[in-house]
Formats: sequence, structure tokens, C-alpha cells
Amino acid sequence: MDNWFKSKWFVRLVSLSFAVILYIFVNTTVNSTQSDSAVSSSNKETQTLDDVPVEIRLDDENYVVSGVPEFVTISLEGPPNYLRPIVLQRNFEVFVDLEGLEEGEHTVEIEHEVSNQLKMTIEPSEIDIYIEERAQEDFEVSIDFVNQDKLPVGYELGDYTINPSEVTITSSRNIIERIGVVKVFVDVAGVKEPIKNQEFPVNVYDIQGNVLNANVTPEKVKVSTEVNNPSKKVKLNMETKGELPEGYSLISMKPKIEEVEVFATSDILAGIESISTEEIDLSQITETGVIKVGLALPEGVIVPEVETIEVSIELEQTKILEDVPINVDGIDGQTVQFLKPKDKKMDVTLIGNEAEVGGITKDDIRLYANGSGLNKGQHNLPVEIEMEAESDDISISAELEQIQVNVE
Repeated sequence: MDNWFKSKWFVRLVSLSFAVILYIFVNTTVNSTQSDSAVSSSNKETQTLDDVPVEIRLDDENYVVSGVPEFVTISLEGPPNYLRPIVLQRNFEVFVDLEGLEEGEHTVEIEHEVSNQLKMTIEPSEIDIYIEERAQEDFEVSIDFVNQDKLPVGYELGDYTINPSEVTITSSRNIIERIGVVKVFVDVAGVKEPIKNQEFPVNVYDIQGNVLNANVTPEKVKVSTEVNNPSKKVKLNMETKGELPEGYSLISMKPKIEEVEVFATSDILAGIESISTEEIDLSQITETGVIKVGLALPEGVIVPEVETIEVSIELEQTKILEDVPINVDGIDGQTVQFLKPKDKKMDVTLIGNEAEVGGITKDDIRLYANGSGLNKGQHNLPVEIEMEAESDDISISAELEQIQVNVE
């Protein structure tokens, strides 16, 4: 074996063998790499994202910047096996590096950090920004209750609180000096219950009402407010129109309740001492009884759960019963001739509560004169009246107090 290594031909043969092996290895590796590269090149994919946030790298303790878009659109290109996991996990950064820049206007590129296996393009790729001195001040928060005219009828807002009542606003000195009002808006349309510790965003405006972009701490404040429904009891008045039909007069007209509780805002209630019913048309009333009538409520006043009021009405009726027959009692074997009235009939007038008078007819009335013991000749006899259902509350009178008869 030692003689082999001492032979120059053996050494040459071994060297040649190593050279051939090395050549084959290198050639195979290069071809494999080129093949992989060709496969990768032919299998690229592109994905576009529209909502990529832009990070700002700046000394934010002393400066603020404007002009940096909140989001940009990016396109990523590369092999799917690299691209898809990175897009899914958002494993990249998009930023503007403003460190070291002075106050004023600058044009800067939007930069990125992503795997070198991918190609990224950003739209826009370049932006104009403005760096200013950072400023910070405290401002009192005001409140604007919107749609108060759409509160339910009778409701009004009471005392309110804002917590905290002041916020800290951070922005450029220019923005801070332009601030005109800091407020929250509370929509109270249809609100009936108190608002308790509800959060509302804080808005910042200049004196012209233009929105200012600034950092507010805290961004939201808690608002509490009372929602009241004031009420008071007032006298109820009866309103009428027209006149009762002929033959009727009004004894009484009384509502079932004499007071009602009305609900309205405080300023409206202050001017209300009484509430009236809708007008009762007397020309349509011909009976004693109970009617229902609505309330004539002023604008902005309600009486919950009361649509109508019961009103008791008593009428006095004057009723004339015509041609009630007249009888002469106690005439035996004599002939009686009526001289006055010749038709043996007379009208009777009833006056009393319509509830009693209304149902009486002439069949319920008896007119008579006592003819007992009369001699032959002419006589004037007083007229008597009987009624089946006698009542002390009904006044009855006949057309004539006496009749004139001739006895034969």
C-alpha cells in the first residue's frame, strides 16, 4: 500500500477521480438551483391590501406631524408559500421615519420591513408632511342636547353632569390656538328615562364650527341627566255651545271629576290654572243622563290615560199633553152638556225632570170634575187632575181651571 502512495501514477489517478467527482457535484448543484429558481419564478403570486396602517416614528414627546395617511394600499408579490402566511399574519411593517427631521414641511417616503423573499409596493409611496411643536392644554367640555323638540309631550330635561368636565387636548401649537369649543352631543329624541353615566365621544371645533383633528384624553366622557315629566292638578271647566231644544231647560251639568292632573313642561304648567272640556252641543241634548266628552288640551299638555270625562246632565222638560179627555163624576140619570170646552178635552202641561216627565203620556193622566148633587142648569166645576205615578217633583197644570157644563 505504501508503494502505491509513492507511485506518481497512483496519485495522478486519485486526483483525477476527485476532480471528476467534484465536477459532477458542482454541476448537479447548479442545475438543481437553477431548476428551483425557474420553478419559483413561474409560481409567484400577488396580493393587495387596502387597509394597512402607517406607523409614525417620531419624537412624539416634543413634536406632532400632519399629512401622514392613516392607511395605505400595498401590494405583495412572491412565492405563495412565503406570501400567504405573511399576509395572513400581517407579518410586516409600513412606516415613515421622521426621527431627526426639524419643524416644517418635508417630503418623505413610506418605508417597509418585510421578508426579502417578497416584493412590496406602496401607494402612495411618497407623502408631504408637516412637523410642528407639540402643545397640550386642558379644556372644559360643554354639552349639546339635540332633538329636544322630539322629547315626548310633557317631558323636559333636568340637571345634568359631565364626568370628567375637562379633557386634555394634545396637538400642534397651531391647532391648540384654533380651538373654539369642545363638546359632546346627546340625542334625546323619544327619551323618557334619565340618562345615567352614558359615554359620548368628545368633539373639537374651531370658532367657525370646523372639526379639528387633535388627540383628546379621555376620548369619551360620561353624561348623566334627569328627564322629568312635571304635572299639577287643575280645575275642570265645562264648555257648551248652542241652546237646548224648545221645552227643555238645564237643571245641572256636573263632571264626574272636578280636577284633572295635567302633564307638561314647567314653563307651560306655570300658565295653566284650569282645563276645559270640548264644547258640549246643547242642541243635541234631550235627555237627562250621562254623556262622555273629550278634553280641550292646550298644545304641549297631556292627561295620560284619560280620553273622555263623564258629565251628568239633568234637564227640566216642559211637556204639553194635548186633548186629554175630561170626565164628570157623580152624575146619575142626568144629561151633561159641555159648554166649555165643547170637545170635552183639554191640554195638560207637565214641568219636571226630563227623566220623569219624558215617559208620561196622556194615558197616564185623568182629568175630572165632581158633578155630585148638581141641579138642573149651568154650572162651573173645578178641574181635578190625577196621574198614575204621582211625583212631588212634577208640576201639573190643566189648560183651564174650571169647566162649564149644562145639566138637564
